[in-house]
Amino acid sequence: MIDYDGSVAISGARYFDLIPSAGDAPYRIFLYVPAGPAPADGWPLLLLTDGNATFPFAVSSLVTQAPYPNATNVGWGIIAAIGYPTDEAYDGMRRSWDLVPPPGRSYPPFSEGGPEVKTGGADKLLKFIETDLLPEIARRAPVDAGRRALFGHSFGGLFTLFALFERPDLFRNWIAASPSISWEDSQLLGREARRKHGSGGFVHLSAGEYEGDELAPFQYQNEDAAERLENNKLERTVALAREMAERLDGTADGLRAQFELFPGETHMSVLAAVVNRALNIAFAIRE
Repeated sequence: MIDYDGSVAISGARYFDLIPSAGDAPYRIFLYVPAGPAPADGWPLLLLTDGNATFPFAVSSLVTQAPYPNATNVGWGIIAAIGYPTDEAYDGMRRSWDLVPPPGRSYPPFSEGGPEVKTGGADKLLKFIETDLLPEIARRAPVDAGRRALFGHSFGGLFTLFALFERPDLFRNWIAASPSISWEDSQLLGREARRKHGSGGFVHLSAGEYEGDELAPFQYQNEDAAERLENNKLERTVALAREMAERLDGTADGLRAQFELFPGETHMSVLAAVVNRALNIAFAIRE
């Protein structure tokens, strides 16, 4: 749909601001609900973090695939995304706090004279999702509670794994793209070791080809090539995600896990591909 002023909107997509019942700043929730009657058990749900950036990818992917299920194996479902009241793709300050598990740390400001950056609020975001957001989505449209999926990229991938380890039955599918497993001394690995066990489910971990020991060809021409390559080797995004998938697959609680490497993609360019993969998982007609 194109408005007369030239702006573009996606039919069926809306947003609303939701204040956590525990207080604090509101989140901007982006929501897409398919037209027509819901299935008897309700719609499957895909919930994304970094919603300002990820929601447009997700909805565009859904409306181009769901009409052709025999070609795509993608059916219709609800897409919800947790964002912030900003026109920017990311809110660096708030996502650093929201998506990183406690205890967290303090870091220098993003810009001179700005506030320090704090991490460690992931437990509060998880409580908001469980207590406030999922009930609000269910109030607005029927949801199949057995077909909920959570997606996150980078810090969002870290949060997705944290949520899996803390609330394993809150979602059925967990999609952790380029997860920052090494962040803050890889403390997530300790949470994995003492994770709560649920009733199964599926976790998909992934990374771009150029998040490992090699940069993308164009990146070698950049001034920061040596520093970027060293950071990649320290973060070990590909290796840590692959190793975690191997550990989680087929564990005693029935959890299944898979790792996927996306050829030709960097940490940022992989976003469109992994959002699309999240749709393939969340709204699959046949496994």
